Amino acid sequence: LCSTGSHDTMTYCLDKNSAVSGNESKLVKFLNKCMPCIVHPIIMKWSTTQVLTVTEQLEAGVRYLDFRIAHKASDPSTNLYFVHMVYTTVTVQDILWEVLRWLETHPQEIVILACRNFDGLTKKLHCHLITCIKEIFQCKLCPRNVSMRSFFSPFFLRMIYYANLHPTVWRRELNLTVMSVELWDNSRDTTFLFSSKEYLMCHLLIFISEKFFVAGINLTENLRYILLHPFGSLKKMTLQSLPCLKIWIKQQYPGPKKECINIVAGDFIGNDDFVKDVIDLNTKI
Repeated sequence: LCSTGSHDTMTYCLDKNSAVSGNESKLVKFLNKCMPCIVHPIIMKWSTTQVLTVTEQLEAGVRYLDFRIAHKASDPSTNLYFVHMVYTTVTVQDILWEVLRWLETHPQEIVILACRNFDGLTKKLHCHLITCIKEIFQCKLCPRNVSMRSFFSPFFLRMIYYANLHPTVWRRELNLTVMSVELWDNSRDTTFLFSSKEYLMCHLLIFISEKFFVAGINLTENLRYILLHPFGSLKKMTLQSLPCLKIWIKQQYPGPKKECINIVAGDFIGNDDFVKDVIDLNTKI
């Protein structure tokens, strides 16, 4: 099967008043400190990848959510947020509840949560996050070693939790199986990216048999590119590439083979026919 994902799912609610993430370069933090009125709006333009809320994304057909989780260095509480250069306004716990509410009104749906980054999380905070996940989703968590056939059965649990790049404590405490391999293509050259089959295939061959493959074909800017495009934004750059992305998607096939694909995660879900094009790939099965 092939499904749609959203890249950096939570960037629709980045906090324009929030500090820059501690993981950003010293140069970015220095520029933001010296010229916040100029630099911070630019950071917001180039760090926002979505405009729809989590519920709106799920309603649009997204079934794979890319959660970048972090703890603010100056925050004495155990509150966890999402991050992409700056932190979000909402907490992780609030969004997990929101996902649960959607699942309860859509009992036959499966949602994959890909949690990553974990900026600033200590072992204690990891355990706190795991506790929240257990308490919120309870029996909806997919147990270890479930076959793909039973996983997609309509009588099986409605939700799988997947943690990428997680420490050992995640695997031990949640008893989960890593069910996918991800590749985020950080390229700005859309012509090269979508026209060179050889280039693309070398990425698609990174695949584990009978497990998910997630393709994140997302454009990424660097500081030089931003300086050369002072009136640009990630949204403008992404929307310009959609025709190329549409052609690439229609050439793909879902399935367990090396040349196949399972999940395509994109930016600015809701624009163009991205979700429909990915879902329509299932007619090739």
